[in-house]
Amino acid sequence: MLDFQPVREKKITLQDLVRDLTKDDLRRELNEMYDEVSHLITDCTDAHITFEPADEKADDPYAVKGEETIAWTLGHVIVHLTASMEEAAAIASELARGVTYHGRSRSEVPWREATTIAFCRARLEESRRMCLTSLEMWPDEPHMENTYSPSEGAVPHTCVSRFASGLRHASDHLGQIAEIVSQAKQAI
Repeated sequence: MLDFQPVREKKITLQDLVRDLTKDDLRRELNEMYDEVSHLITDCTDAHITFEPADEKADDPYAVKGEETIAWTLGHVIVHLTASMEEAAAIASELARGVTYHGRSRSEVPWREATTIAFCRARLEESRRMCLTSLEMWPDEPHMENTYSPSEGAVPHTCVSRFASGLRHASDHLGQIAEIVSQAKQAI
């Protein structure tokens, strides 16, 4: 899998890290990421999915009012991670096709519906299929000149870096998933 640590440490931009990646590279990276998430939850049960971990750093300014500081369950992390990856993949496919960026493209399964290991595994595989399919929407020669900046002053995203931004986001949650699984296995 790609090592996003230099990006986190601001030693390199995401755009520079992934500049030479191809669709095949992105496909491989996506599969490796989803394989890793699946591996982390291999031995989990339904009880692990809904287990409420201890998380002193819980702070989600985008959460529903009153839920900003709740610790995320494993199910919550999985639906969030998959929705973020799908959004990155959808926007990347539009950029690749020359479509001007027109805003977010996000749909997230309500996290309270993620209560079983079967649901989470199915959600991961559905998301993998959707993201891989989005790469098939790219033309043979993607419009690499078609970019957008996610915020003022930010380095503009190409289709490659926007897809990779979903992978980076997913990688940011790997430690969280491992920690939740560890806490759940000790408690259950």
